[in-house]
Amino acid sequence: MHPSSARLLNILVPVKRAVDYAVKIRVNPQQTGIDLNVKHSMNPFDEIAVEEAVRIRERLSKGSEPVTITALTIGPAKSIETLRTALAMGADSAVHVEIPESAPAPEPLGVAKAIKAVIEKQKEKEGVDMVILGKQAIDDDLGQTGQMLASLLGWGQATFASKVELDLDAKNATVTREIDGGLEQVRVKFPMVITTDLRLNEPRYASLPNIMKAKKKPVTKLTPTDLGVSLEPQMEVIKVVEPPKRVGGSKVESVDELVEKLKTAGFTAV
Repeated sequence: MHPSSARLLNILVPVKRAVDYAVKIRVNPQQTGIDLNVKHSMNPFDEIAVEEAVRIRERLSKGSEPVTITALTIGPAKSIETLRTALAMGADSAVHVEIPESAPAPEPLGVAKAIKAVIEKQKEKEGVDMVILGKQAIDDDLGQTGQMLASLLGWGQATFASKVELDLDAKNATVTREIDGGLEQVRVKFPMVITTDLRLNEPRYASLPNIMKAKKKPVTKLTPTDLGVSLEPQMEVIKVVEPPKRVGGSKVESVDELVEKLKTAGFTAV
């Protein structure tokens, strides 16, 4: 699917409901995972993805609405709050793939397959030209969904994006990526998958009028069965424990005393 003169761009933005970044993470009493009875919010990297989609529309629309933004989430009923946030930030509509509250968290491959299935459904309408999502979720830090999705779709990908420049005439995007050695520029053809890095933008706060408007925007509800995918995890978590508490340090009066303490602790010279 490629942008046309009548329809500039359709953007899909997957977002995740995650434990809020300000919450101190604790292991649950059963030691099967973290305590989820805490405040949740949109994964911060996904907020950046929503913001970038809105900015792309602002740059290209010029007073009309040729760019459409659809937010997508996979999660329990409470995840609708995350979608409402995306809608208040500027998304036009949303898709909620609902799973039971008691269901285990889907793994990246299952999520990628579900997103692909949603994109296949969108082909019945106008299709999807671009998927923008966070490079990782702050709850599991796996950072795999975008890459797996691009592979399943056979689309080009640009990960860890810190700058995105679109050329609709050439039907491609130039993306600046953050890599260990600095920055790298890649050119990707439509359709494409982009994952966002921290320095791509600073997400806006949703205004009260936009929060009210978001309540009236359409949300399509689906289930994994509707999409023909399974979100059952392939891995089993045996046990989760907190790291040992850090022991405080101590001061020494001389180098000789330091050497003696190291020897006592079992450290020897190499």
